[in-house]
Amino acid sequence: MMSTRADRDGLHVVVVGATGNVGTSVVDALIADPGIGRITALARRAPTRTRDGVEFEPCDITADDLAPRVRGADVVIDLAWIFQPTHDPVTTWRNNVLGTLRLFAAVERERVPALLYSSSVGAYSPGPGRPVDEHWPTNGWPGAAYTREKAYLERCLDAFERRNGNTRVVRMRPGFIFKAGVAAEQRRLFAGPLVPGRFVRPERSPVLPDISGLRFQAVHSRDVAEAFRAATRLPVAGAFNIAAEPVIDIRVLAARFGSRPIPVPARLVRAGLAAAWGLHLVPASPDLFDAVLRLPLLDVSRAREVLGWSPSHSGVDAILEMLDGLQRGADTPTPPLQRRVPGGRWHELATGVGQRQ
Repeated sequence: MMSTRADRDGLHVVVVGATGNVGTSVVDALIADPGIGRITALARRAPTRTRDGVEFEPCDITADDLAPRVRGADVVIDLAWIFQPTHDPVTTWRNNVLGTLRLFAAVERERVPALLYSSSVGAYSPGPGRPVDEHWPTNGWPGAAYTREKAYLERCLDAFERRNGNTRVVRMRPGFIFKAGVAAEQRRLFAGPLVPGRFVRPERSPVLPDISGLRFQAVHSRDVAEAFRAATRLPVAGAFNIAAEPVIDIRVLAARFGSRPIPVPARLVRAGLAAAWGLHLVPASPDLFDAVLRLPLLDVSRAREVLGWSPSHSGVDAILEMLDGLQRGADTPTPPLQRRVPGGRWHELATGVGQRQ
């Protein structure tokens, strides 16, 4: 029998969106795996520092010819996404949906054996108040661009799978993803300049706002990366929920910080957020806040049983690490994650320039 490239040299993995929150962790996980023979990292802007054993190629999924970039790959991991500008959903649609569909078409054209796609808890329909498994409907929340885009791409993957029965398709659906090195990006994407990192010190606050209906699951970026690494190596397919315990709400965090939770109606928070967003003072939209309030909780049993995956960090630990990163001004030397985006002024960041991975 003729040996394949994987038999001789290890798998060739192409990581699209390799310089972002999850991308940097996925690249680290793949580097540490002796079964991975070659790593090609694609992103629109070059990282500040290169990594040994990683071939970086500048690539814009909305415009560049993607077929040569994925040609000969054993696995393509699709992590490319932009969250901003929320005031211009056409721009995010062009990148997140149309750009991703161009990548899917390239994978199909080149007959890549495996496609691993980063979906999200945001793809799911509003939750029933109990953890849901991977069979829960993925119709998203129609009010927010992020959830609409994630849900739409789930339908596109359904069609892709029907056309490409020989391609192994994996859909990761993680909760909120944090690590220290993503603190600078998180502040830019969701808080803006009105929330300096050094002021994010909940442990010094005697009270914390307990927003009605707000609860979610968090997971560390390295744990998400481990799920991708496992799915790269194992002959698995289908969707996997990825999240850590415990379920997070303000009462959980208040207990950790020794603070007292003070009930705050969600409608008041939304009204304030809508006013600030309308004035371009914060980048996070009130529609995204609506979607977050409706997210289901995730049952991660399939990831544990099929991938052999379990998180090494609790959800609280992931959040605390990110908060510590905010206080220290932590970042990562890639354009999406570093504190200062080259050539970036705040009004450019607020409109989305420099946010694409």
